[in-house]
Amino acid sequence: MSTTVVDLRSDTVSLPTPEMRTRMAQAVVGDDVYGEDPTVKELETRTAAIFGKEAGLFVPSGTMGNLLAIMVHCHRRGAEAIVGDLSHIFLYEQGGASHLAGVQLATIRNQPDGTFSLAELRHKIRNYKDCHEPVTAMVAVENTHNICGGKVIPLSYLDELASLVREPGVGISRIALHMDGARIFNAAAALGVGVERITRDFDSVSVCLSKGLSAPVGSVLVGSKAFIAEAHRLRKALGGGMRQAGILAAAGLVALEQVVPLLGKDHERTKRIAEAVDKLRSPNIVVDLSSVHSNILLLEVKQPKLKTDKFAERLAIVEPEEIAAGVTDKEGAGIVLKASARDWAFMRLVLYHQVNDEQVELAIKKLTYVIKQYDASWA
Repeated sequence: MSTTVVDLRSDTVSLPTPEMRTRMAQAVVGDDVYGEDPTVKELETRTAAIFGKEAGLFVPSGTMGNLLAIMVHCHRRGAEAIVGDLSHIFLYEQGGASHLAGVQLATIRNQPDGTFSLAELRHKIRNYKDCHEPVTAMVAVENTHNICGGKVIPLSYLDELASLVREPGVGISRIALHMDGARIFNAAAALGVGVERITRDFDSVSVCLSKGLSAPVGSVLVGSKAFIAEAHRLRKALGGGMRQAGILAAAGLVALEQVVPLLGKDHERTKRIAEAVDKLRSPNIVVDLSSVHSNILLLEVKQPKLKTDKFAERLAIVEPEEIAAGVTDKEGAGIVLKASARDWAFMRLVLYHQVNDEQVELAIKKLTYVIKQYDASWA
């Protein structure tokens, strides 16, 4: 049985574009550890300028970018960083803040919209010069917020957060603001503003190039010249010093030039899938249309007899009855839909540059069949 695959597990499975491959092959390179790779320098300078920051640093991953920000901002022993309890920094970066940076993470419950309570943040910030307590050195925000379903953090919230942290008497020393902006360009596309406006009050931002932007490797950390100078030094200690890295940076430049302007299309296609599922009016699998902000779609499983991982497994299987029912592509091949599910109450679908209109229709066709199949079995 022939099949066609629609892979919506994550935007990390996106592929380099043909132009990226061409530019990578032709990239002018040098030794970046010596600061002699012109293509890396161009990527760092251009990214910093887009964000209205003084300097940038090309790093192998967003995890390293976030860790470097923590290490620079929380340089004092006994420092603490405050993050959301559903943040990538807390959940999916292997506790690097503690076991590599020696920094304690304090968490605040993330709300469904990706924010956390500013009243609770005020309470969490250490305001006493007490030798028993750590020192609050950094607050981090994730935008868009992955586990909350690609939520775009409101500008008004970011403004209020910055005002709170910069308020005289808050904290015993200056508190840095860091944004995990792995998908920050998606936030900008959704809001219709530039990324420099979103990150205006933040001391540092980590920007991923290898998710929806389709580059094969890398992130850029941006901030002040002094911040980046220290991050550059620490990058070496983390094993992030790359040599002829311009081959990779070249793809990042193409991402900024050619893929960023297209992110709105990913959002439109994500919404199309969400609307198709919503129209089914399934009592077992539901979607909240108002919560679909960007390229991430969460399908909530309401049926207690169905686990999200089993839902994902079913979507990746082609049954003979599906073929007979016409759940195929135009060549008659069965549809394998790959989705992401763990011990969550929802299954996640993520769209990216290579997911075109035809694949969206195939995903809708497969989801419609399987959800109706579930509904019939529990009718």
